[in-house]
Amino acid sequence: MATIYATGKRKTAIAKVWLKSGSGKISVNGIDLNTWLGGHESIKLKVVQPLLVTKQETSMDIRAITLGGGYSAQAEALRHGISKALAAMDVDFRALLKPKGLLTRDSRSVERKKYGRRKARRSPQFSKR
Repeated sequence: MATIYATGKRKTAIAKVWLKSGSGKISVNGIDLNTWLGGHESIKLKVVQPLLVTKQETSMDIRAITLGGGYSAQAEALRHGISKALAAMDVDFRALLKPKGLLTRDSRSVERKKYGRRKARRSPQFSKR
């Protein structure tokens, strides 16, 4: 099987994912997943969710590069990239991943700050006198 490439995104984070058949190793930015995320077990589960849904956790090697955002947004971008790569690899996986919402890019991002406001929507404190 050839290497499959996909890009995942979330907020300002981008994950470039290369997927190939192997033994189940996940390498992010040159280090393994456990070292990259440390003790964040719930975020690790998010990353491997597409592999668990398609039952490919021990048959795929994943190499990824993440840029921008924080580690949580990078992990969700990685999940999106893995899902897209799996869907590109096998058409049957798309039917499993789509209902779980793993192929949809989460488009929520930080709203821009407006002129005359403290933040995006927070107004300055009103003073009657």
